[in-house]
Amino acid sequence: MWPAGASNSSALKVVHRHGPCSPLRSRGAAPSPVEILRRDRDRANSMLRRIAGASATNAARASNGVRMPAHWATATLGTNNYVVTVGLGTPARYFTVEFDTGSDLSWVQCKPCKDCYEQNDPLFDPAKSPTFSTVPCGARECRELHPQSQSCSPDNRCRFECAYADGSQTDGDLARDTLTLTPSDAIRGFVFGCGHQNSGFFGTEDGLIGLGRKSVSLSSQAAGRYGPGFSYCLPSLSSGTGYLALGGGAPANAQFTPMVPSRALPSLYFLRLTGIMVAGKAVKVPAASMLIDSGTQLTSLPDGTFAALWSAFARLMTGRYRRAPGLSFLDTCYNFTGHAALQVPSVALVFAGGATVNLDVSGVLVKLGSDEPNVACLAFTSSGDDTPTGILGNQQQKTFAVVYDVANQRVGFGAKGCA
Repeated sequence: MWPAGASNSSALKVVHRHGPCSPLRSRGAAPSPVEILRRDRDRANSMLRRIAGASATNAARASNGVRMPAHWATATLGTNNYVVTVGLGTPARYFTVEFDTGSDLSWVQCKPCKDCYEQNDPLFDPAKSPTFSTVPCGARECRELHPQSQSCSPDNRCRFECAYADGSQTDGDLARDTLTLTPSDAIRGFVFGCGHQNSGFFGTEDGLIGLGRKSVSLSSQAAGRYGPGFSYCLPSLSSGTGYLALGGGAPANAQFTPMVPSRALPSLYFLRLTGIMVAGKAVKVPAASMLIDSGTQLTSLPDGTFAALWSAFARLMTGRYRRAPGLSFLDTCYNFTGHAALQVPSVALVFAGGATVNLDVSGVLVKLGSDEPNVACLAFTSSGDDTPTGILGNQQQKTFAVVYDVANQRVGFGAKGCA
């Protein structure tokens, strides 16, 4: 279902980065599902440490005047399973990039490049775009990117740097150019990072589109034209397609829950999980603050909450299917060999305000890949402690129209959003 509210919106096609529709498929062999899950676990752990560390720093700042870092980047790039294709410059050159609600600044690799990783498309060349310009240090965008200190080149160009938890980084000039969303729809003067020195584990994607809450994100820069909000739908199969839409309306069946503001990490989106249901019955769990993240695959729950879900789910699976070996962090696995039809207990997540997200089967079980084609595991992990914080991953968001209604500070979920 393409997003509603047609004229005041713009939509991009979303594909799985390793699926048959992905422009990135031609570049080398895709990592195995197990490798993807392990990297996703690293990202989730990094995000949880980021949340815990920022909360502790914020508390210290409140009591002792400690200053927060000027700019945070997402936890780990290259783990996001979904990409979009956008045009940059005049005439538009097209790039396949990750989109990430956990990041703000968008960036691509640019010529001249001192150190660049091998990407899918030719590097963006600013010299070939007459609409390109660098952002000077005194500009508002530079001050907002560096609220506590200026980062300038000797010739007064505003510099940017994004450092990631896995040691990857990109740095270069903050710049402006035309961003083309569709052949008839473009954002002039779009602010992004033009990376001249990039190193690390980026995969083959051409860069990143940030959808966080700061003013440099795509969603914030586009708000004047399309309204303050966006939505997406992630397909359940790697061969399927979804969408990323700026502006537009919400589907009629969307259920909304309030965004929970975070003083420590104001650019991220948090929700309040109040309950879980397994096979239609409520599982008693304490409330938790959940970061909703498009770039993390598996949902991570506080240890006690995960244990309660695991117990209810495993009890209903016992006797139906035999257990199978899994991974150290994903061990509730079953072998479905010989079963033509599966009877898997339903799982629903309940959020503040009563929004109930009845998960698609792809949000309940995740397959370990071609080496074990009949093995699937419960698609949730434990955060490792009982801190009331978790991550709502994209595995559980699949098939829903996920609506970020920034104007009304709420997030909505509409079932069968990609159909």
